[in-house]
Amino acid sequence: MALVTQKLYDLLISKNSSKNSEDITVNAQEEVAKNFSLNVSNGALTKLAEKIISPNLTLPWILSSLGATAGIIGALIPIKNVGSLLPQLFVSGKIRSYAIHKNFWVFSALVQALCWLSAGLLILLYSSSYLIIVMLILLAIFSIASGVASVAFKDVTAKTIPKNIRGQMLSYRATFGGVLGLIAGVILVFQISVEDNLDIYGYMFLLASLLWFLASFIFYMIAEESGVKENARNIFEESKAGMKLIKTDSNFRKFLFTRALLMAIPLLQPFYVLVAKSLSNPKWNMLGYLIIINGLAVVLSSPFWGKIADQSSTRLMRIASFIAIGGGIYALLFSFTSDLNLGFYAFLPVFFINGIAYNGARLSRKTYLIDYAPEHNRATYVSVANTFIGLFTLVAASFGLIAEIFGLPIQILFFLSLLVLSILISFKLKTVTA
Repeated sequence: MALVTQKLYDLLISKNSSKNSEDITVNAQEEVAKNFSLNVSNGALTKLAEKIISPNLTLPWILSSLGATAGIIGALIPIKNVGSLLPQLFVSGKIRSYAIHKNFWVFSALVQALCWLSAGLLILLYSSSYLIIVMLILLAIFSIASGVASVAFKDVTAKTIPKNIRGQMLSYRATFGGVLGLIAGVILVFQISVEDNLDIYGYMFLLASLLWFLASFIFYMIAEESGVKENARNIFEESKAGMKLIKTDSNFRKFLFTRALLMAIPLLQPFYVLVAKSLSNPKWNMLGYLIIINGLAVVLSSPFWGKIADQSSTRLMRIASFIAIGGGIYALLFSFTSDLNLGFYAFLPVFFINGIAYNGARLSRKTYLIDYAPEHNRATYVSVANTFIGLFTLVAASFGLIAEIFGLPIQILFFLSLLVLSILISFKLKTVTA
């Protein structure tokens, strides 16, 4: 096992990048190759699972096939973000009292696996008008578990992976997951071309569940050194500490606003999915094309994004925003050039462009927060950042009304304006170096 992980590490990381780093302990430095390889392997499985069942791509398609309205589809991202982000103040307060944090991620992954296992079995064995409601409840539970995992993941990463290769590790997680997602999409496109079939969707959930089970086992194998136990804080104490951070750390405050504005990128995606489905016949393999395009975006962009994130995560934020703006402008062509009869395949580049942008935005914000947050208070920084985004998402849930009142072009222009603001604020962020 040690030989395999060392070879994978040597293959992915150059000797110049793998120099010892003082931001982790001496004992942790000895386990870097093992932990890096396990983390990447874990990421490949989770990223594939997220592509098979994703609230911003495949889940909107599946739920629309089950009869969900546009209002429900538009609420998927808010439900996902509120569930995963708002409870994190409570989680971070509790996690402080434990010396080992990886078990929080492992338990969370098991809960996520059980959620999708339940969803798959329900689709295969149960048919009812209440199925959509149950699916939304399972998504909420899944998202809460994801929030717990998010706090633990960032803390474990900071303890086990040197700062100068964290961005590359995150990019390889995305790249390998993208490759696997690409393969899955190709199989679906060329092997399955039937009309919408609920059984297929049920098997998708079961496969995603299996991947989460395997990922939990791999993450458990990471060698995490025991940290210092601190007194647990309840949600009120943690909230007070979080408010103090926001008030006293002006750079952190600017990061929160920048990250919130970057949410425009994933918030656009469900609307893109509905447009794509309206442009295609309701065949399963059309969804396969979306998975392929998304996988290509991740695979082609991740190696570059990882290196740029390690050099300057703030620069990557701006690049991702510019790319997303370009994708939005292309999408607007379908509103203003309806006489050209542009179809499903002509719309696919929108997903490719937005996928590249979203991948860059995720890598940039994760790398920046992990590198910027001080070790003794990292869990609180992470939870405050995520809770802030959760609150922002509650507001963002109402953004869909813009499309209903003013139309889709105005909706897209609104999101593009948020990305312009994110670029402007990002220039004021402090640079964090490895």
